[in-house]
Amino acid sequence: MLGGFVVAAAATIALVMPPSIDPAASQSTETSSGPLTAADRDLLVKVRQAGLWEMPVGEYAQTRAQSQRVKEVGRLINKEHMDLDLLTRQLAKKLGVALPDEPNPDQQRWMAQLAAESGPAFDKDFANLLRAAHGKVFTVVAGVRSGTRNSEIRKFAAEGINYVMRHMSYLESTGLVNHDDLPEAPTPAPAPPIAMAADTRRHS
Repeated sequence: MLGGFVVAAAATIALVMPPSIDPAASQSTETSSGPLTAADRDLLVKVRQAGLWEMPVGEYAQTRAQSQRVKEVGRLINKEHMDLDLLTRQLAKKLGVALPDEPNPDQQRWMAQLAAESGPAFDKDFANLLRAAHGKVFTVVAGVRSGTRNSEIRKFAAEGINYVMRHMSYLESTGLVNHDDLPEAPTPAPAPPIAMAADTRRHS
């Protein structure tokens, strides 16, 4: 009977206790430019990883693409990610943030896919894979830019937004991006009923 009680108690504790969180990943640290949060550190990591796969595939485009515009877009993305990667590494060193040395598993899979393609298939997948990836990182950069308390991260995020927006425009200029495959914008919260709004004005 005691054994059953112990099992039940353990199950109850597991239900009410929050999941364990790595303190190193969640804590905010103080720096000369303001508090540095997990979201701030994640921004540097994600921008670094974006460059680690987009720089090589920009080089792939020079020999595997058929479209001259795709080749030019690949060249521009490669060069600009080199510049952004330097900024990322410099700021990470200044703020004491450890950066990865390789792309994440999804990015490695995309690299392998593009490395095996050429001609029109490469052109299409290059434009669509990179455009989708830039859309995802854009939401990360914009979110940190709007909420960070760290002045260095704020400046970096503002610069990062410019890079990402420019790269999305480059990719769309190929005419190969299928916008129907991109995630739709979030549905906005419903507006309050007009009658309620009018009633509030009468009583204010």
